[in-house]
Amino acid sequence: MHRNLIPQSFITDIVAPACGSDKRILEAFLTTPRAKFIDEAMCRRPYADDALPIGFGQTISKPSTVALMTKALQVDKNHRVLEIGSGSGFQAAILSRLCARVYTVERIPELYRRAMSIIHKMRIINIKFKLDDGNLGWAENGPYDRIIATAEAKDLPPELIAQLAEGGIMLIPLGGSIIEIVKENGETRRRKIADCSFVDFVCGK
Repeated sequence: MHRNLIPQSFITDIVAPACGSDKRILEAFLTTPRAKFIDEAMCRRPYADDALPIGFGQTISKPSTVALMTKALQVDKNHRVLEIGSGSGFQAAILSRLCARVYTVERIPELYRRAMSIIHKMRIINIKFKLDDGNLGWAENGPYDRIIATAEAKDLPPELIAQLAEGGIMLIPLGGSIIEIVKENGETRRRKIADCSFVDFVCGK
């Protein structure tokens, strides 16, 4: 039903190059209209490759960035994913098409309520929301196979490392780069995935 709402050029020119034409990710974007997550008064070009304001000093990420991070996260259908920073809800919705369950934490009440409402209207049932300080993660539902942060952090939050499962992958923007953290034998190793520009990670509710 949603496919007719999404320009083909959005998929072929923006999403496919960013995700290596991964068929599962392309299907997730085809069934998740980005326009539903953006206030029409703020933007009339929801399928341009732009980060767009969603209020409260926050943005919805460029679709190419969402596609790139989704690919780098290497999600499979059995994974439980923790997202730090629900924002518009778009990244969580994309991930929900690819994994067993998404747990997403948002500190801004208005964005938390708006994202929940959009997800409910889209009848996506495998996303759980929490209004809280994302720096703390969501310990009671951990550990998580994958963790993704959608804001620029100054340091790597130890609480998130503790909630990452053995063999798990975390993606987090640090120092102007998207950094991949892999946990093996209780230790972590990191590597740069790509340059990036995100709003700052803010601690506290």
